Amino acid sequence: MELTIALAIYIFIVLSLTIVIIIAEWKIYVKAGKPGWAVLVPIYNTLVMLEIVGKPWWWILLMLIPVVNIVFAIWMLNLLSKSFGKDEGYTIGLLLLPIVFYPLLGFGDAKYQGPAGEAT
Repeated sequence: MELTIALAIYIFIVLSLTIVIIIAEWKIYVKAGKPGWAVLVPIYNTLVMLEIVGKPWWWILLMLIPVVNIVFAIWMLNLLSKSFGKDEGYTIGLLLLPIVFYPLLGFGDAKYQGPAGEAT
């Protein structure tokens, strides 16, 4: 009985946090001038994120390669931070505390400044 209750609480917490992240990402997409619903569609959401950060579509192919995908995902997060005028410290926050930093980016006063990846 206690295990069932603990599992139910755990599932509720995980679903709640997931919903918060999805809503925050939706707001980030809208701030960048992209459709918010794109966050709900697998693979397409990554393509839209690549547009937001200014990288080509074929980066998604690199994200299919084990270990390489980790490097490119972190790089994409860094470019997302820079696209909203944030620095590398914010990237670390997005990576380690997404439940805090995604809502800050989505609901905060950060403005989309254009794709950071186009300058590189």
